[in-house]
Amino acid sequence: MDRTGIADELNAWFSREARPLPWRDPEISPWAVLVSEFMLQQTQVERVLPRWVAWMERWPTPSALAADPPGEAVRAWDRLGYPRRALWLHQAAVEITERHGDQVPSDIDALLALTGVGPYTARAVATFAFGERHPVVDTNTRRVIARAVHGRAAAGMPAARDLDDMAELLPNTPAAAAVFNAAAMELGAIVCTARAPRCGVCPIAQLCEWRGSGYPENAPTKRPKQARFEGSDRQARGRVMAALRAAEGPVARAELLAAAVSDVGPGDSAQAERAVASLLSDGLVVVTGDALRLP
Repeated sequence: MDRTGIADELNAWFSREARPLPWRDPEISPWAVLVSEFMLQQTQVERVLPRWVAWMERWPTPSALAADPPGEAVRAWDRLGYPRRALWLHQAAVEITERHGDQVPSDIDALLALTGVGPYTARAVATFAFGERHPVVDTNTRRVIARAVHGRAAAGMPAARDLDDMAELLPNTPAAAAVFNAAAMELGAIVCTARAPRCGVCPIAQLCEWRGSGYPENAPTKRPKQARFEGSDRQARGRVMAALRAAEGPVARAELLAAAVSDVGPGDSAQAERAVASLLSDGLVVVTGDALRLP
């Protein structure tokens, strides 16, 4: 396995084929990179793009976001999903403003101390915003490594070994390593996809162990599928959040309960109560008298 060749080929390909995503602009701020990383967690690029653009126009700095109530962050998050990320990003903005003079820190430990920032996000920001040399591994990267290096059809469950695998592939110079981190993600997103890999246009096809082995059906056991969304508690939560985002002020609890079961099915009041209770527990809504509102 020519590991140096993988990095060289992928970086050259990335320089030609990378999508012109705005958070990849070399002049973009570290705050803009941090916002993109929060939004991109388990969310497709196409859904993130308009929300990221609107967010950065409204809140170009951490202090700008910190000056607004957290409910405004939840409202602007719109339908990106996992809205607690909006609350966490708002709190991180407050922390950056108060602890770091409105500047996103580059130190991994300082990043990890921010609300909502885990090991992946900390390494991604340090790498893509500050050019430091760290392995950055997402789902797409893991699939590329599984196929190209290990000859497996899929990556399986995340493991500590994933970072070691990526570290072994990283170029020595920080700049080239940062490009390679992005290139591996990009390859997995648009070429080495989960269901229909486009091996005919892959820049490392000749170096791929899975291809060289004849594409064996050796994928690890799949994780259980997430329960269907239609009719779920998640859908009920989404309906409550949509009603609150559309309102200019508090909304009567009874009105929100009615919104939660709309089109879900008759008599599902227990699901509506669960939806509201879980949103209260997550801090995504707060009580005002007999009504509820965004925080």
